[in-house]
Amino acid sequence: MKKSRPILWLLIVAAVASAGYYGWQKFGPGVGKTQTAQKGPPRPSAVPVSVAPVQKVDFPVYLTGLGTVQGFNTVQVRSRVDGQIDKLAFKEGQIVQQGELLVAIDPRPYQAALDQAKAKKAQDEASLANANLELQRAMKLGEFATAQRVDTQRSTVAQLTAQIAADEAAIANAQTQLDYTQIKAPITGVAGLRQVDIGNIVNASTQTGIVTISQVEPITVIFTAPEDQLPYISEGQQAGALKVIAFTTDGKKTLAEGKLAVINNQVDTTSGTIRLKAVFDNKDHTLWPGQSVSTRLLVRTLKDATVVPDDAVQHSTNGLYAYTVNQDNKAEVHKIKVSYSIDGRSVVDEGLIPGQQVITGGQFKVQPGSLVSTAVASSDPAQNKVRQE
Repeated sequence: MKKSRPILWLLIVAAVASAGYYGWQKFGPGVGKTQTAQKGPPRPSAVPVSVAPVQKVDFPVYLTGLGTVQGFNTVQVRSRVDGQIDKLAFKEGQIVQQGELLVAIDPRPYQAALDQAKAKKAQDEASLANANLELQRAMKLGEFATAQRVDTQRSTVAQLTAQIAADEAAIANAQTQLDYTQIKAPITGVAGLRQVDIGNIVNASTQTGIVTISQVEPITVIFTAPEDQLPYISEGQQAGALKVIAFTTDGKKTLAEGKLAVINNQVDTTSGTIRLKAVFDNKDHTLWPGQSVSTRLLVRTLKDATVVPDDAVQHSTNGLYAYTVNQDNKAEVHKIKVSYSIDGRSVVDEGLIPGQQVITGGQFKVQPGSLVSTAVASSDPAQNKVRQE
């Protein structure tokens, strides 16, 4: 028994050594290197990006600016006679029609003046009738009437005839003054806030008006454009009235569409701009006098222009550039030149051709030659989802 124990321990040690050697051969560092060498270098992962096609379309060129809405016609209604206001026949903010009664002034003094002028004419007509009878009698006397008497009577008839003509003018003037006591709307438009109330005395000599009326159908917008665009505006205007679109000042809501009506006759040398006037039908009254709006003037339309989304245009110290995706799904860089950028789209004059796929999102991870995983943006701008390819 004592001799068999050392042999047993030797067998145990040999078994442990064999197991260790086997494990080292199976799981040692050499095995990992061999497997790595068999698999080769790790493949680089693709960069996820969004792409959009380079399109060839007609591109409208707009000039943007700020404008102010003005009434097509604006009238400050004032009294042309003196007197007390007896009636206000309009409401503030009401649309009044041309010829509609607005204000009534006490007419009694002017009615009395008219009656007096008519009475004076009747008196002079009676005197003229008597003078004509006297002239006829003198002429019938023949040689028994002196020539002086006949000539004097003829002069009297002529004077009274002229006096009646003056009376008729006085009547017309008195009638006009009486008519002025009925103040009527000179144009169709919206009545503003009244400046006087019933019972107040108004005078023809005062500059304070009773109410202001602004014509809102149609209505105008005054805005400016850079002077270097004047040749294009004039050229387009010769072919037909240019379209003008009015937006809210934040540019988010379209208010109305109209036509360019007037180009001012001189350029403002201090600002280098030209004033323009556009006319809008404004049937729904979306434009209001004094309102500030953002304007877009359609100067011309570029035929078959190369257009890309604004997000595809990148900036660097060397100029503008854009990434495209080739057939191998690798990124390529192109230097480009952009002439116009409107409504999220840019016109590329050089560097891209229609049909290419430009990267519009994820460029910060892209390098020339990078492998990319593309996703096409939805055509609906209200959706932010993309379609994987």
